[in-house]
Amino acid sequence: MASLHFLFCVLVFFLLHDCATVKGREIRSHVHSISLRSLTSSNNLCSSTFSGLSGKLPLVHRHGPCSPLGTTEAPDYKEILRRDTARVDALHQSFPLSSSRNQWAPASAPSAGVNIPDGVGSALGTLDYIVTVGYGTPPKNFTVIFDTGSDISWIQCEPCVGECYPQKDPLFDPSQSSTYTNISCGAAECSLVGGNCDGSNCIYGVQYGDGSYSAGYFAEDTLSLTPLNSLKNFEFGCGEMNKGLFGEVAGLIGLGKGKVSLASQAAPVYGGAFSYCLPSFNGGVGYLTIGNQNRPGGHVQYTPMITEPDAQSFYFVELVGLKVKGKSLPIPPGVFTRAGTIIDSGTVITYLPPTAYSALRDEFRRWMTQYQMTPPGFRIRQWDYG
Repeated sequence: MASLHFLFCVLVFFLLHDCATVKGREIRSHVHSISLRSLTSSNNLCSSTFSGLSGKLPLVHRHGPCSPLGTTEAPDYKEILRRDTARVDALHQSFPLSSSRNQWAPASAPSAGVNIPDGVGSALGTLDYIVTVGYGTPPKNFTVIFDTGSDISWIQCEPCVGECYPQKDPLFDPSQSSTYTNISCGAAECSLVGGNCDGSNCIYGVQYGDGSYSAGYFAEDTLSLTPLNSLKNFEFGCGEMNKGLFGEVAGLIGLGKGKVSLASQAAPVYGGAFSYCLPSFNGGVGYLTIGNQNRPGGHVQYTPMITEPDAQSFYFVELVGLKVKGKSLPIPPGVFTRAGTIIDSGTVITYLPPTAYSALRDEFRRWMTQYQMTPPGFRIRQWDYG
């Protein structure tokens, strides 16, 4: 493994959250402030009622009182904004918008280097939601980030001959799993992560826009989602060269639309669907469900997903307009006729094109005239009111 040497080629896509869209070079955003409850946790607050039969994985905020990582300092709003902006800036640098067609125009590829098909490239942003899954036979539990903007899943592995960042869980030891195997260099699966090899073994490498990276052997093993739900021959990265702003998590679960993502690999067994419910920052337990066995009832509305040819790993919906109190905002139709809006678990702030942002900001201010704006020294953006 010590002989591994990577030249990373970073491909960057738009990764945005909650019906967010970014278009043009000028980025504007807002932060919506909410009142917070006490951060004191309780047994009821952090208990999960999910059974193994439900197929639900408990999902928590990494800085919340229910986090298995313990008490860690959460970033303030300014730091969240900085991370989000870095993610979007990296995306703009590598994927400028084409002015002549209705899709993203990728930047020219470097003349040399390893082509990394994972498509992760924007800065990590605020990947703050975590789940616990089991790797190997017998399964060993690991706390990992889940990310709808990534395809390849990876965890840090022994013997970590390169470099590993500190994590709370022990490193995964492949020699202790009876079902672990490295994927061979000639296997079709190897081509999905670039087709690079170390001897007869396939290797993977992913680098993020902020300089974080993971590299190592591309392997397969049993992934345990719940005590009664597992996925055999799950393909993932066994990272022995890892560095970056991952906190104390053991790795990452990729839920993008690419062929190596958990969502795609689980499709033959659980169907091509997954769902998640995010808990609040200051407490509670949400869930991540692989499969469609727990579809919500009641008056649930759906919107079709759209596909962007140059960003096929990401989940797009079409944004057609904005309303405030039932009133459509005066936004020219052409603002939303280009590439769609990405739903992403790793971005906190909603981004809009400048024209749409200005219309929404002005209408919001019109309804907030009875409130006083926060003084400029304490204001993150133009929407903060005391």
